[in-house]
Amino acid sequence: MAGLSYSQIQGELNSAQLSALPPFNIAIVRNVVVEPIEPYLRYLAYRAGFNARCDFNEYDNVFQEAVGGQKGILNDRTDCVLVFLKLENVSWALARGFASLGEDQIDSEKDRVRNLISSVVAGIRKQTAGLLLWNSFELPLQPALGIVDYQQGMGQMACVGELNAFLRDTLRAQRSAYLLDMNVCRARIGASHFYDQRYWHMGKAPYSREALEEISNETFKYIRPLLGKNRKCLVLDCDNVLWGGTVGEDGLPGIKLGRTYPGSAYYELQQEILNLYHRGVVLALCSKNNEQDVWEVFDAHPDMLLRKEHIATAQINWRDKVSNLKQIAADLSLGLDSFVFVDDSPFEAEQVRQYLPQVQVVHLPEAQAVEYRDMLAAGGWFDTLTLSAEDRQRGAMYRAEASRQELQMQSHDLASYYASLSMVLEIGLADDFSIPRIAQLTQKTNQFNLTTRRYSDAQIQALSEDRSVDVIHVQLKDRFGASGLAGVCILKYEEDRAHIDSFLLSCRVLGRGVEDAFLVQCMKRARLRGCTIAIGEYLPTAKNDQVRDFYPQRAFHPVAQDHSVHRFELDLTTFEGSEPAFFSRIDSQITSIQ
Repeated sequence: MAGLSYSQIQGELNSAQLSALPPFNIAIVRNVVVEPIEPYLRYLAYRAGFNARCDFNEYDNVFQEAVGGQKGILNDRTDCVLVFLKLENVSWALARGFASLGEDQIDSEKDRVRNLISSVVAGIRKQTAGLLLWNSFELPLQPALGIVDYQQGMGQMACVGELNAFLRDTLRAQRSAYLLDMNVCRARIGASHFYDQRYWHMGKAPYSREALEEISNETFKYIRPLLGKNRKCLVLDCDNVLWGGTVGEDGLPGIKLGRTYPGSAYYELQQEILNLYHRGVVLALCSKNNEQDVWEVFDAHPDMLLRKEHIATAQINWRDKVSNLKQIAADLSLGLDSFVFVDDSPFEAEQVRQYLPQVQVVHLPEAQAVEYRDMLAAGGWFDTLTLSAEDRQRGAMYRAEASRQELQMQSHDLASYYASLSMVLEIGLADDFSIPRIAQLTQKTNQFNLTTRRYSDAQIQALSEDRSVDVIHVQLKDRFGASGLAGVCILKYEEDRAHIDSFLLSCRVLGRGVEDAFLVQCMKRARLRGCTIAIGEYLPTAKNDQVRDFYPQRAFHPVAQDHSVHRFELDLTTFEGSEPAFFSRIDSQITSIQ
């Protein structure tokens, strides 16, 4: 939204064909006036490809809406709940009258606020499993006890901090519930720009439009992963991005990179890139350069934080960046909409924007090198709702894939190649450990995904606890390492029919027969549950055309087409599918009913 005024955002929304986009329902529960946030939220949803509807509860009616059984905006169609509870309207005594309270009164008020938080969270969760985002209480700008307040464990600052810690812990005990830190939002733009005291006094509307825009941006860092719109791969230019100067002209000793200025700007950017790598972001290089010069910097420069082993793939040559980005996408089996491309050249950046609009382009002007780190970090393009040990190993997984491709080139045929991998499949049902990763896969997988239905942690947990549903996952290991939890099938049972609600695989395990073995195992499970018919669906999207014929090619017969939904049936009574023979072992936990 940078650079767009409030009226420009409204104008773009008015001219957009929003009705053609899938809906996303946001319920806003608040005890202050925040209605001007709606265009910001709807615009960000529109840019993500969704038509957002924002419903507000009656002003300061939070308890009744969440706990009192009063029918309102929370229901099973709610995709996201935003909660704004300003401390002044929850406990005026703690927010504005703190200095007059004794210790017992402070403790009593804190207990009352804690009880309110617990009741509201529980009440919301009874009505919806949608994403729950609660905006934290803001720390006081002018603490009640003045400078002494900072020195005391019982001061107002500590009190508000305790309430936020309790709020965070309460939300952490729930699935798909998160604390959005209002103090971070305020710090980014400054308190003088965050509040509008006039409207607070006139109409209990405390936040400026600049603040509401910042809160909306922070909110969508949580919503994008839920919608499968976060990015997976960071593609980097080298000269004047990873280091200052041109290595081909300045040589290894002449480039700017180090702990002191001006090299410190590039050193800090590399540290941020390395942080992203350890969060599971795949790194690639796309640079017009001599390849040998680039790798010499990686190998020999004493202040180079990034190393060759951090890079999943690289296109270092003199071809145009558009062609190279397409090649990187092919090498990694990732869609271009998974990419964030960073370059210092305005020409290269604009060319990629024009010819590959699905790529998120970050232009780093050379004159602003000291701001590079913040420019990359501020976007939130790679944020996820969970961070697992598997995520941290993603870079190693992609490097292992390069080793597999090298082995394939040396093999005489696919069968011998597959056998040489010594592949082992592990298939099981969702549990507390796997639920976050299963939800993450439904949110992120686009290409091999038959229905592209997105689920939050809370929704996957609810499905796994439903006796008429099986949530099944698959993991793959081979001689080069583990690919982690890489596939999901959700089976919903109705009498003698098994409906395949979701069937998806991560791109990093495709092409090795995993999809066939996994489907066979899932169909055996359905038959074990007493089903005679399995029903599969294909919902076409712009990215999953490769699975259009997945079911017909595996003995499913077309039965109906409803708008864009293609349905297929498999007769389980005559089904004789078998897993490919080249797997060394299949460890399945779903072949018996407990």
